[in-house]
Amino acid sequence: MKTRFPIWQLVGPRAKIMLVFAACLSLVGVAPTRSTAAENQLYAPANLVAWCIVPFDAQKRGPEERALMLDRLGIKRLAYDWRAEHVPTFDQEVETMQRHGIEITAWWFPGGLNDTARKILECLERHRVKTQLWISMGDPAPQAAQPEKVQAAAAAIRPIAQAAAKIGCSVALYNHGGWFGEPENQVAIVEQLQLPNVGIVYNFHHGHGHIARFPELWRKMQPHLLAINLNGMVLNGDKTGKKILTLGEGDQELAMLQTIRDSGWRGPVGILDHRPETDSEKTLQANLAGLQRLRQKLSAAPKK
Repeated sequence: MKTRFPIWQLVGPRAKIMLVFAACLSLVGVAPTRSTAAENQLYAPANLVAWCIVPFDAQKRGPEERALMLDRLGIKRLAYDWRAEHVPTFDQEVETMQRHGIEITAWWFPGGLNDTARKILECLERHRVKTQLWISMGDPAPQAAQPEKVQAAAAAIRPIAQAAAKIGCSVALYNHGGWFGEPENQVAIVEQLQLPNVGIVYNFHHGHGHIARFPELWRKMQPHLLAINLNGMVLNGDKTGKKILTLGEGDQELAMLQTIRDSGWRGPVGILDHRPETDSEKTLQANLAGLQRLRQKLSAAPKK
């Protein structure tokens, strides 16, 4: 009959010390490896989504060239920002990205169920793509009071969200300036709708006026956030010719990234081109390098 000995009796002095240390960490609930790994994944290349690389690409790439570019950069997610000339190639875009293993994480969407909107929905259903539909609009009722504005915006979005739900897609309200671009108004719209597939996508490059109170706004948006898009940020950048900046060239985005990281939010993170005069590949490369430098600074920054 074999005698079983506890592991404590089978290891040397050094191993015993390590076992005691591990047990102490377990008792106090410390799990630095898992926590750090989760934080690092937020801004890691695998979680990045390329945005504003279709009409803003100086090279005017087609679907195959675009997919090859993303392959070279190691980006496996795309938010598709089409224009009218791209409607005939919707199916080609989806098929090409699927062949290259690139996820279509989001798709720019009209503010109403017009003919183009229905073509997008049909294309997504045909290819079984479940994605976020990013929607922006102006002030839905310019002369009305705030409650009526919220109700009008919700009424415009509801049929889109219902159509999206039928094919497994979600809707994200996109801040693009004006009344609709204010986070508090978007939160009010989402809460008015009370639909599980409606949320918010927050864009740094349309949020220069939010920098001073970003932590407060982030807390309000966080429960509804489906995605974010990054940009280099300086105060009043939208008024001084610095609306679009390479990541790491601003003096505000590091603090904003830390607020997001520390909040525990984990969702898709977009990096953008948005420079029609440049090659999208070069702009994305610069943003990837800038984000890597920011990640190094973040790793040394303790949680607030």
